[in-house]
Amino acid sequence: MLASLKQNASPLGPSVKATHILVMLPQVGASTGKPSDKPSVKLPAKLDFLGKGVLEVLLSRRKMQPGEIGDTPLAANLESGTLCVWVTVDLSKSLFEQQTSVRKAVHLLLEENPAEIHLAIYGDNSQKRAFAQLAVYAAWINGPALPLRKTGNKNARAQSLARIVLHGYKDPDNFALLHAKAEGNLLTRELTILPPNELTPELYRKQIKKLAVSEGWKYQDFDVKALRKMGAGAFVAVAQGSDPEDAAIVHLRRRVQNANKTVALVGKGICFDTGGHNLKPARHMHGMHEDMNGSAVALGILLAATRANLPLNIDCWLAIAQNHISPHAYKQNDVITALNGTTIEIIHTDAEGRMVLADTLTLAAKRKPDVMIDFATLTGSMHVALGSHYSGILSNREDLVQKALTAGKSAGERVWAFPMDADYDAELESKIADVKQCTLEGEADHILAARFLSRFVDDIPWLHMDLSSSNNKGGLGAVGSDVTGFGVAWGVEMLRELQA
Repeated sequence: MLASLKQNASPLGPSVKATHILVMLPQVGASTGKPSDKPSVKLPAKLDFLGKGVLEVLLSRRKMQPGEIGDTPLAANLESGTLCVWVTVDLSKSLFEQQTSVRKAVHLLLEENPAEIHLAIYGDNSQKRAFAQLAVYAAWINGPALPLRKTGNKNARAQSLARIVLHGYKDPDNFALLHAKAEGNLLTRELTILPPNELTPELYRKQIKKLAVSEGWKYQDFDVKALRKMGAGAFVAVAQGSDPEDAAIVHLRRRVQNANKTVALVGKGICFDTGGHNLKPARHMHGMHEDMNGSAVALGILLAATRANLPLNIDCWLAIAQNHISPHAYKQNDVITALNGTTIEIIHTDAEGRMVLADTLTLAAKRKPDVMIDFATLTGSMHVALGSHYSGILSNREDLVQKALTAGKSAGERVWAFPMDADYDAELESKIADVKQCTLEGEADHILAARFLSRFVDDIPWLHMDLSSSNNKGGLGAVGSDVTGFGVAWGVEMLRELQA
């Protein structure tokens, strides 16, 4: 649950009792980085704010210029014993960089596990608005205690932030869109972090069904028995290795009166990925409970869009299964027939994500949405290409790529576009089936995977996100946890682009 928010348009006064305060300031006194620069620790006289004298002493002692606390926020105890953190924000920088600065500052307060923090905003009207959005979002998104099963650890954040008090700015909408994004991101991270014995396909489906009831979404699922009967051989090939056979494709339906567009969100939900017969080594299998992150992102976007009342119809399709090794598991050289009739030669059983997505995309495409977007922790090669600071996108429509890049900048979640030219298909040519599932060489596998998936979207405008930044050590942008929930804020901004 996110912290409650109280807003005061007036500045933070001396009579306010607070134990933890964040002071946000306009960027001042930035260094040019030249060796001849003389350090200046004096803040502009006209800028009056809480703890100004203490900050000047800190800057002098550390031989820092005021502009440097954008990258390195400073913390000190005031005479009252209150922990105060100061940060400057340069609004000429990207939103990602701004969010990173504020997240670092908020982290210094949250380390003490407070129940309440105060946010003191300074600057002109436009600066105050931007600073307030950054500070409130960072507090909301980092305030909740995430699922933890560690006992007796005093350093662990067992208590969620309960209350945020904002001073110096009052938003007429109570930051409703930011609250929706934070709720969606939190849901995504909470699900992704859960250990695999607590989020089997069966347990996951129960959680989703409960959420659907509370949010007013129509719930439907197609279990393995139904999918066999339908001819969804690609999904069943992966699911049949599990005992019990609790896998399913889940469909959530949100309808809005007078909405003129329908968007399909599709997510890979592999609750644990052993690699199947092509068993992963221990180093690469560890953490594979997070392979359901794509489905959690799609679910988080649906929740955020619902809470933000976005005027779009949404169909959310979640491919929920596990990739286990067993006598029944699919194997190399099998030839599988997918739901749309495509025959697939199995090359590597650890390329299971594109298999479950193939039939799920086919089901989604049958409803003829205006746009389809899928999310998946799909390929290691995307991580090799981008690391974990960006996620990659590929699409069959150039206008969707441009909208996606714009959404990334607006959300502070950075994406990078890759080519998807048809001549890559030569690598997937099979002698015995319509298509190979992948290659053993693995070269450009993120592109080949997208080319494979494109066979199942029926020429509907479609964009694929390979979530290489689902986990980044130390956090990413506004988010301070390793599991980032990347894609939710982007998805909300993308939906807003699509409704235009």
